Amino acid sequence: MRFALRLLLVLLPVLAGAQDLKEFEKKVTEFTLPNGLHFIVVERHEAPVVSFHTYVNAGSANDPSGATGIAHMFEHMAFKGTPWIGTRDWAAEKKALEAVEAAFDALESERRKGPRADPDRVQALEAQLKAEINKANAYVLPNEYPRIIEENGGVGLNASTGMDATEYYYSLPSNRLELWFLLESQRFLQPVFREFYKERDVVLEEYHMRVESNPQGKLFQNFLATAFMAHPYRVMGTGWPSDIANLRVRDAVEFYRTWYVPSNITLAVAGDVEPAEVKRLAEKYFGPMRASPPPPLLHTEEPDQPGPRRAQVESPSQPVLVLGYKRPDQFSPDAAALDVAAGILSSGRTGLLYRELVRDRRIALAAQAAPSFPAGKYKNLFVFLLAPALGHTVEENEQTFYELLERFRNEKPDPDALARVKIKSRAGLIRRLSNNAGMAALLAAYHADYGDWRKLFRELEEIDKVTAEDVQRVTRLYFVPENRTVAFTYQPKAPAEPPSGAESGGAR
Repeated sequence: MRFALRLLLVLLPVLAGAQDLKEFEKKVTEFTLPNGLHFIVVERHEAPVVSFHTYVNAGSANDPSGATGIAHMFEHMAFKGTPWIGTRDWAAEKKALEAVEAAFDALESERRKGPRADPDRVQALEAQLKAEINKANAYVLPNEYPRIIEENGGVGLNASTGMDATEYYYSLPSNRLELWFLLESQRFLQPVFREFYKERDVVLEEYHMRVESNPQGKLFQNFLATAFMAHPYRVMGTGWPSDIANLRVRDAVEFYRTWYVPSNITLAVAGDVEPAEVKRLAEKYFGPMRASPPPPLLHTEEPDQPGPRRAQVESPSQPVLVLGYKRPDQFSPDAAALDVAAGILSSGRTGLLYRELVRDRRIALAAQAAPSFPAGKYKNLFVFLLAPALGHTVEENEQTFYELLERFRNEKPDPDALARVKIKSRAGLIRRLSNNAGMAALLAAYHADYGDWRKLFRELEEIDKVTAEDVQRVTRLYFVPENRTVAFTYQPKAPAEPPSGAESGGAR
């Protein structure tokens, strides 16, 4: 192990030189359209392919109160096409979609009467709404938007909604560059909210699968709701089912108008492209997007935690334990030291948690750490996840973890472990920069989060500067009981057996 580490240390300058910032900058072109939309272009002519990444600087944390899940819902809508893609007759479909909303308005108006609502009228309006939805859905050409992309050689078409951002991405042959500009610009210039209520049922089903039918999903839902009192991080990105079930098209439209403004979107293009051509197409297709005021700042701050918190969730599955410690946001000077601490504690089979709890003591099946959860833009959590081994309890794992953490707080990290984490951080970056898709994703995210994609390289420099004393300082500062939230699943107890010879049944 020491020989391998010395070898990696020898290779480190070589790896660093391969991704020197000055050299990398020569491949990157940036420009901002007059409306505020920012483009990052990376030339890589090794293969005739290009990857695209659209980064919207808004996610589930920006869901309005009472409309949780709308960021995720809008992501689904972005694949439904445009006025020209996904429809058999847009003029007729548009009228049908307007009729759906009118029917929904009438139904909601009657329901708002509460106890004075006419049950027969509510039933009739529900039937009318269902009929209008079916009529509108009859105009839809399902999955036409992704079909066009796939027929033109597109791969990796997907999207994700996180707490802080929503991202859309795929790759195409480089001779289909203009197709991407056409498709991507139109779905954000003129979004069509077709099949909204059908898709709402899909999102509800996702919630049931990810949370209600998933013990770990239910555990993390309760964990977040316990750890955060005020900040939107307390609500999982799926949203609350009662909110999802009542989402309306107007909620999606309002979210789009507020957050999908040009100044809040970054687009990265990486691959076999010419920057001048990218700029020409950007001006042609995205130039018509109207400039809008920047979105409002999220001003709700999580108050200081006055003491440890606990939550428990009954589940018939194998117990799981999650522990979180409040930490500052990703912009904090302590962020790099916390990342290094996570690497030392949880870095595959070389991580301290695995070695002590899984390999040596064998009280856990898995032991992992994540330095930032559920996202990093605001104050968040440094999280530990433990899965007790058969025959071992949550309580045993929790107590042993505290003993390990206390040692970690009081002993400086081993120099070899510190060096290994730094090497892995650099190697991980090099791996992601080795392909167009990973490069586009990183550059877009770092520009949106930090205002400059170069932070990606500066972050490595910050990690390289982290000392054993820095790691010890941040663990002593943040890994304290008053910052801690613990949640775990437990198996329900079997009902007690009746005493031998006792009669069953009710009183006679």
